[in-house]
Amino acid sequence: MTKHPRARKSDHQRFCRTEGWHLVRDATGRPIGHHETYELPLADGRILRTRISRPVDDTDYGSGLFAHILREQLEVSADEFWRGVRDGEAPARGAPAPMAARTLPLGLVRQLTEQVGLDEQVALGLTLEQATAALTEHWERVARDQPR
Repeated sequence: MTKHPRARKSDHQRFCRTEGWHLVRDATGRPIGHHETYELPLADGRILRTRISRPVDDTDYGSGLFAHILREQLEVSADEFWRGVRDGEAPARGAPAPMAARTLPLGLVRQLTEQVGLDEQVALGLTLEQATAALTEHWERVARDQPR
């Protein structure tokens, strides 16, 4: 194993950015304040999460803390970490999973397929706005066709 320097908080941040981790936001859309918190969706459905204490600077990590971060949060070896920091080479984890897309509620999909008559794959491909518009148009058409 190659001897590496002591890891710093700024190295941790550089690694996350190199691999494409996403900065977590709070409920109002701002970055979380007490730590920089990053997430990485994996192909197997898990989401890794790591935190970097503020300020993100050149403060060294102790060897025990850094070993914990590598093992429990980043799930990489020290060699993989340093290749990411120094060479910009992301670890080979397989294809990253896409960030969770906004999905339609199941009840809305059922209404689109059962009442409107859309194919399920077509319904699943709609945005929430498109799905709502299609269902509203269907209900308006049904209301117009109802005898008074």
